[in-house]
Amino acid sequence: MKLKERNILLGHGSGGRMMHELISDVFIKHFGNEILNEQSDSAILSVGSSEISFTTDSFVIDPLFFPGGNIGKLAVCGTVNDIAVSGAEPLYLSVSFIIEEGFPFNQLELIAESLASEAKKAGILIVTGDTKVVNKGKCDKLFINTAGIGRLKMKNRYISKALNLREGDVIIINGNIGDHGLAVMNARESFNFKTLVESDCASLNHMIKEVLDKYPVKFMRDPTRGGVATVMNELASKTNLGIELSESDLPVNKGVKAMCEILGFDPLHIANEGKVLIVAEEKEGLKILDLLKKNILGKKSAIIGRIVNEHPGKVVLRNETGGRRIVDSLTGDQLPRIC
Repeated sequence: MKLKERNILLGHGSGGRMMHELISDVFIKHFGNEILNEQSDSAILSVGSSEISFTTDSFVIDPLFFPGGNIGKLAVCGTVNDIAVSGAEPLYLSVSFIIEEGFPFNQLELIAESLASEAKKAGILIVTGDTKVVNKGKCDKLFINTAGIGRLKMKNRYISKALNLREGDVIIINGNIGDHGLAVMNARESFNFKTLVESDCASLNHMIKEVLDKYPVKFMRDPTRGGVATVMNELASKTNLGIELSESDLPVNKGVKAMCEILGFDPLHIANEGKVLIVAEEKEGLKILDLLKKNILGKKSAIIGRIVNEHPGKVVLRNETGGRRIVDSLTGDQLPRIC
């Protein structure tokens, strides 16, 4: 069925297959150009003799406050990380607020304080913005839109393109997956699970810079909406190489694993806001892993898989008993409004 014969669903904002269909069939169709068609988290732009990374993001999370953060902290982390995984150094940030009439001043100030604190921690300046207030009932409390600009070194120019991946390259993640999505869902739905799960919301630019200053990286991406599975499927499709993940090597905390088993979720599809996936040659990957583990944001880093020549364009998970299953992109939206 053609998109024009349907209505927009929550799944079209999931980061998974439905969202990519929407982007391709509507936005790329009308806006497409050489830069946009790359469909990376940040656009790489030439400005004179220099190159910059430019990104934009919107945050509609519900609830606004969750274990491990709030919408203000999230707005900075999400934007900073999109710039950092393109290989650039985040420099400047715009922040725009859409506020529902009647929203409490004290909550807005808490969010602004958190946003400013995280921007300072990330070393990025808030340099412009906008404020709109809409009638009560016309906006769900507060939405935030951001744009970010970063400086790109030439040696990192092609990190988002994944041009030189080879069989045997390793896939690294800097810690537990699924924490953010389930922390937000638990806060929203009040499931009252005994195990407290906190969002991993964090700006990763300083940690990523440590890696890029020392070692060559072939590809980076932050697995937000759609989780690790969606990023891996995008990578497999882009390169027409196979990806094999190891279930026993996936870092998942016990609370997240238990909640996923009860609710029928796959941790590979759950959003993260403080994680980066890195692909590197095995020899360099082992050094990167060692470096990440020395950083507070990477203590639980692990090699979770490899690039393979088998099953080109597909992602396969090898389970603990030796069996294998195809890991597909998220189709609908298990957890709407988690960022």
